Amino acid sequence: MGFRIGQGVLDLAAHGLGAVFASPSLNPFLALGRSAWEDVLDRIDERVKGGADLVPLELATAHLPFTVGDYVDFYSSLEHATNLGRLFRPDADPLLENWRQLPVGYHGRGGTVIASGASVLRPCGQAKGPEDDSPRFGPSRKLDFELEIGFVVGVGSRRGNPVLGATFRDHVFGIVLVNDWSARDIQAWEYQPLGPFLGKSFATSISAWVTPLGLLESRFVPAPIQEPEPLPYLRVAGDWGLDVDLEVELSGNVVSRTNSRGLYWTMPQQLVHATVNGASLQTGDLFASGTISGSRSGSEGSLIELTWNGAHPIRLGDGSTRTFLEDGDEVVLRGRAGEVELGEVRGTILPARSLG
Repeated sequence: MGFRIGQGVLDLAAHGLGAVFASPSLNPFLALGRSAWEDVLDRIDERVKGGADLVPLELATAHLPFTVGDYVDFYSSLEHATNLGRLFRPDADPLLENWRQLPVGYHGRGGTVIASGASVLRPCGQAKGPEDDSPRFGPSRKLDFELEIGFVVGVGSRRGNPVLGATFRDHVFGIVLVNDWSARDIQAWEYQPLGPFLGKSFATSISAWVTPLGLLESRFVPAPIQEPEPLPYLRVAGDWGLDVDLEVELSGNVVSRTNSRGLYWTMPQQLVHATVNGASLQTGDLFASGTISGSRSGSEGSLIELTWNGAHPIRLGDGSTRTFLEDGDEVVLRGRAGEVELGEVRGTILPARSLG
């Protein structure tokens, strides 16, 4: 295990910060809890100020930083939910009745969470467009990225014991950037009435570096006002908007810039809602925000919004256009919280594999 400092990495085991860091996964350290997390951050600071040798970042190979337990993806951006509602329900209220009452989400597939740098195969599945008489099977024609932030659980909980919002920092170690790749055509055909399945489960990319909450305390700001006021169990005291500047680069072109501080549903509310029925947490659980979009043009966190489901292609620097992702496209997500740079999420689209 290593701690990234600019373009260098502190080898935590080699510098005597604990045998737990000889593990190929952060999970044993995550399970130690908040006091251990804070102690190690203090000791890292001492080592760095003392001139400890760093491994050059270009010599380090990054892997999946923790063993993923469960994976949950929410739908927390008001702007994103409104955009999709207007796109698919133009003659109705863009938000469904429950959206302002609870953090809507779906339970994803932890086994297909991959680290930044891993390629993504174009998924196959069933799709049926408005012009089709019957569904077809084949590679997705509407492959998309989703710009998200996720939080990583360190300390689990007992089944049957809901987690309180006030204990969020005791359970959650830090955050990662997330690209929840989506096959929009497969998703549109399958999601009624139960929700995303094959259109989401083929791959979810995360950064290879987990940024501890302890390095982000100055970036917590007031979250947007929630109307109507949520039910009592979802009311969490404190400032829980997270001020992180975000951008999406597509094949060398920045196509979106936004900020996560505008998310309507906060991380503690997501954690509370996910456990209010008695569901338990385990070390390595990953909870993602859902696509983060802003209110300005160019701040949308997905191609389905940027191109209005393909109706308005975006133009790249080489003169080519995109409605959705093409084979060979590389997507890079980046985030910065003041002086703290989050680990990027990078992935390249490969052609679908033949079932033959």
